[in-house]
Amino acid sequence: MPDQHRIVILGGGFGGLVAARTLKRAHAKIILIDKRNFHLFQPLLYQVATGSLSPGEIAAPLRSVLSRQKNTQVLLGEAVDIDPEKKLVHLRDAAEYPYDTLIISTGSQTSYYGNDVWREAAPSLKTLEEATAIRHKLLYAFERAERSADPAEARAWLTFVIVGAGATGLELAGALAEIARETLRDDFRHIRPEEARILLMEGGNRVLNTYPEDLSAKAEALVTRLGVEVMKGVFVTDITSAGVTYKHGDHHDSLAARTVLWAGGVTSTSFGKKVAERLHVETDRTGRIKVQPGLTVPGHPDIFIVGDLALAQNKNGQPLPGVAQVAIQGGRFAAKVIAARLAGKTPPPRFHYLNKGDMAVIGRAAAVANIFGIHISGFPAWLVWLFIHLIYIVEFKNRVLVFIQWGFEYFTFSRGARLITGPAVSDSLDQSPTLHSGHDSP
Repeated sequence: MPDQHRIVILGGGFGGLVAARTLKRAHAKIILIDKRNFHLFQPLLYQVATGSLSPGEIAAPLRSVLSRQKNTQVLLGEAVDIDPEKKLVHLRDAAEYPYDTLIISTGSQTSYYGNDVWREAAPSLKTLEEATAIRHKLLYAFERAERSADPAEARAWLTFVIVGAGATGLELAGALAEIARETLRDDFRHIRPEEARILLMEGGNRVLNTYPEDLSAKAEALVTRLGVEVMKGVFVTDITSAGVTYKHGDHHDSLAARTVLWAGGVTSTSFGKKVAERLHVETDRTGRIKVQPGLTVPGHPDIFIVGDLALAQNKNGQPLPGVAQVAIQGGRFAAKVIAARLAGKTPPPRFHYLNKGDMAVIGRAAAVANIFGIHISGFPAWLVWLFIHLIYIVEFKNRVLVFIQWGFEYFTFSRGARLITGPAVSDSLDQSPTLHSGHDSP
């Protein structure tokens, strides 16, 4: 009897997990490797950062999810290199795993556009660790403002800046506005949390610039109604523990803000760059690897790349966005091709992405959505957002818990996960920082 076909899947995110589950009946030995032991539902990460949900409610242990899938083994490890000639995956701890077919779905990382020094003062939102650090940073700001005897210092602690007005930036801004104006309104004696200043800075001329213009305008109106100040055409030139300096047209200015959050773009990981180097493939400016219509790379039909690392195109030749639906459908397609090959059948020739639409939630009962070309906003869009996100949460238990939490929050504005845990960026900062003048900034 011949040896079983060896399928190695790198990454337990949307693409990798869907691929593994789609191959549950395949006559193959599947190994799924991830540097975390859980699948993270990233679209709800901002709700952990803003105290609506606890980390365990949006994460599911990979071993638990795949425990009944007997052809699949889950391993904890971080891939750092591949050898496409010997068909080997190299892990950081020097372990090697051979493969016959490889699926790479290792995602992306936050891009600071060459200003990685800003990362410490302005955390991004890509991991659970970052989400809990942001939660600490947000809540700590109100605590420090409560203790401040100097009004200027208190104002700096109660000034929040979010850089980037994509879906993540809007979601963070809307949630933070509700925390300040509703959740914490009666919790302090020295400060008035509802007077917190929340600014959303965007370099483009509108928020949600990948959405249709009418939904972009409605989203801006919704977040403005919550008290968020939207600043468009603004380019940040420096970020420190004291605040931000920025350029608006020919005008340079600075803003004292002790809490700055980064919701900018994404770029390839170091492993993604290594894969591109090993495969001698073309990449775009963010490091995404250009894949063929079948999600493989030229000369390597045994290697599939899906999710954020893949630069796939739609039928019109336009690049597909780095969103969960692209990863899910890509992972499913790659698995179906592999299953067809193993069964001796003709695999589907090319990946067809079905664009189900985009949606972003701005606050309580407020969202915008483009569903199959139908534009909706406000409460109806929020209901659609809620329903779809519940469906895609991996474990049934978590769906129930999240539904209960959302229901309770909807009627009370209470956020039960408002815990300041562990060390955070705020605690290590100099307590008397200085903010450089915008004229001295690069």
